[in-house]
Amino acid sequence: MLELAVLGLLKDQPLHGYELKKRLGETLGFLWGVSYGSLYPALRRLERAGAIASVPAAAPAPAPSLPTGSITGDLAAARLRTVAGRLSASGRRTRKAYEITPVGEAMLIELLLDDDAHGDDEKAFALRLAFCGHLEPEQRLALLLRRRAALAERLARQLRARGGRDDRYTRSLMEHRTKSTQRDLEWVDELIAAERAATGVDSPAAAPGAIEKEEAST
Repeated sequence: MLELAVLGLLKDQPLHGYELKKRLGETLGFLWGVSYGSLYPALRRLERAGAIASVPAAAPAPAPSLPTGSITGDLAAARLRTVAGRLSASGRRTRKAYEITPVGEAMLIELLLDDDAHGDDEKAFALRLAFCGHLEPEQRLALLLRRRAALAERLARQLRARGGRDDRYTRSLMEHRTKSTQRDLEWVDELIAAERAATGVDSPAAAPGAIEKEEAST
């Protein structure tokens, strides 16, 4: 999933490793805990696969120095500018940025559409939803419908398991989980309706969420 997040961010613009880590934290949330120890190996894997390419960041232009009024001082300043220019040219004072390649763009779409990876996984779906703007309308709708089917299946399991529980604490916990799933279903139904209204794309939908809510209330 880290590779998907990296490609999704680089799709918008080239980024340095530090900028990537910061934006990954903003996108994935603090609970993911993306570290440099996991980020840079992922970048190397993507680079070896040809999905991203490294580009040297442009070095900042040296500030012009004012005459000091001293020949010795002017010569010292000129030597410092020369050394700084050599260090910049050698790459030792520039940070490496990464950009997505055509191979990476194709990989991004493939990861977003991977049926085996999202299913009933909360984090995987949230990540795909964050970058689903890169998909075609039909692909976005298919993603949402698959998520809805997974939630409907989860709710059915929860409703079956809820019967026969005498312990009120366990029963309360199960009811809480059921209500959470119902809210997620309502949210996804709203996303599906908004996607259809905005794009005019339609496809066979799952049963309305009202059915599950009615069953849960019995």
